[in-house]
Amino acid sequence: MALVDDHSKTCVVIGGTSFVGKCLVARLLKLGNWIVRVADSTRLHLSDHNHHPLSTDRASYFIIDVRNKKSLINVIEGSSVVFYVDDDDSCNHDFFSGYRIIVQGVKNVISACKECKVRRLIYNSAADVVLDSSQDVHNGNETLLYATKFKNVYTELKAQAEAFVLHASDFDGLLTCAVRPSNIFGPGDKEILPSFVDVAKSSWAKFIIGSDGTMCDYTYVENVAHSLICAEAALGSRMFLVSGKVFFITNLEPVGSWEFSLRMLEGLGYYRPTVKLPAVVVRLIIYLIKWMHSQANSRNFSNCSSVHNIVQLMSRTMTYDCSVAQAHIEYSPVISMDEGVSSTIESFSHLAKDSSSVILDELYERSKMEQLLGGGEVADILLWRDERKSFVWFCGVVSVFYWFCLCERTFVSSIAQLLLVFIIFLYGYATLSHETPLLSTELSGYLRFEVSETGLRSGARTITNTWNGASYVFTTLAQGEDRSMFIKVVVSIYLFKMLLINFFPTSMAIAIAFSFILFFVYEQYEEEIEGLIGISNELMRHAMASVTSSLPNTSTGPSMSKDLR
Repeated sequence: MALVDDHSKTCVVIGGTSFVGKCLVARLLKLGNWIVRVADSTRLHLSDHNHHPLSTDRASYFIIDVRNKKSLINVIEGSSVVFYVDDDDSCNHDFFSGYRIIVQGVKNVISACKECKVRRLIYNSAADVVLDSSQDVHNGNETLLYATKFKNVYTELKAQAEAFVLHASDFDGLLTCAVRPSNIFGPGDKEILPSFVDVAKSSWAKFIIGSDGTMCDYTYVENVAHSLICAEAALGSRMFLVSGKVFFITNLEPVGSWEFSLRMLEGLGYYRPTVKLPAVVVRLIIYLIKWMHSQANSRNFSNCSSVHNIVQLMSRTMTYDCSVAQAHIEYSPVISMDEGVSSTIESFSHLAKDSSSVILDELYERSKMEQLLGGGEVADILLWRDERKSFVWFCGVVSVFYWFCLCERTFVSSIAQLLLVFIIFLYGYATLSHETPLLSTELSGYLRFEVSETGLRSGARTITNTWNGASYVFTTLAQGEDRSMFIKVVVSIYLFKMLLINFFPTSMAIAIAFSFILFFVYEQYEEEIEGLIGISNELMRHAMASVTSSLPNTSTGPSMSKDLR
């Protein structure tokens, strides 16, 4: 057990159980010269305590409410440094409650720090506070102004809180500064990687959403914690350069947005899409779904929110210049991008694609069209496995279609002429076979008709089942009790009459085109077509949910009728 020495400094980490807070507490305790008071609004469970670095005598836990200044004073009293770290769970996308917790909470923290004579306050902000929803950021620096249109409520409130922290510096002996990390990821992430996985499990996984040429800065969570400690140290040694200032923090390794996400997903065993879907199309679909739910007063569109977050992230360039942080607070990443990605993938192994399905996909490589067609010779022909053979069959089918359907002859005369051509062919073949006996042997093999016992039984069984099924239908119709059966039979007979009698040539042409073209096209673009079908089904599902939720609740019927009585 570690002993507390006289040179230890006491600090308070507000939001110490959050994503960044846990990492900051662990890093402070690892340095060995800090006594850490972890403060948060949630009760720490025993299971969390065992995995949290609170088992050491250098750390203690306090339950606080940032909306209550008194509870803050009780924790902050006697400390010299306060780290304020929060996450978007404190907002829940509700402006009023978010304002009370984030903005009013920061005001209470600042006031409590002044009362308790705290010397340094370091605030964990976000790079998104300067990210306007309509513009990219290329190597943005600290001279950028706050955004005029924030991407969400949480970012807007963070910007207000950051401004209050910076404005409070150099008053009543309190020195403040803030760091702006960009797109934090790592073990315990609740936003970026879970959103990637949500999209990977949906129909959107078939597509690259937006442009794959955008660049983005990401920050590993341990580097964020390291930057907060660097800022605290700089406030003590170079306060004139740091006090009241803000610093952008990244991993100093800008990467392609989609390359980063696909690397994460591939590490978890998910499919790598290749087809690009314009971000504007995705936005329109998402806005349509949200509009339908808003009309029905429903908020059940979590999957679409994940897609919306990914669209925002992947369709924008967001890179930041960290030279000021490197010069003034001596920040440099302690964990590289490769190390961060590897540890993040390892920590999210529970979200990995089912290993059994991955193995099944590797062993069973036949396409769905091949499985549908039975995988035999017919499938090889229709899917153009052997182009010469498929072309010969295609020409043969088209020739038969032309012979019977497009020539101005009756069906009987077409058969007679076909038989005539066939007989001439046989006679010529027989004449040639006298010179080459091998041809005669091959011809006799083709003309011999053989049916196995198994095939005969299967055919007889099929005929029997068909006859019994037809008998059942006629019996049901004769009883006159099944109206749905009557409608199905009438519609089927009418369609048969319309397609195969009135429009027989057209129907046959469509069937031939479908057989030799559409099967092949579907197999070539199977992933893309299934993705579009899945998105269409999702859109229809949300539309049906919106319509059904707007219908009156039938369960209130009896009570209403009782009131009327």
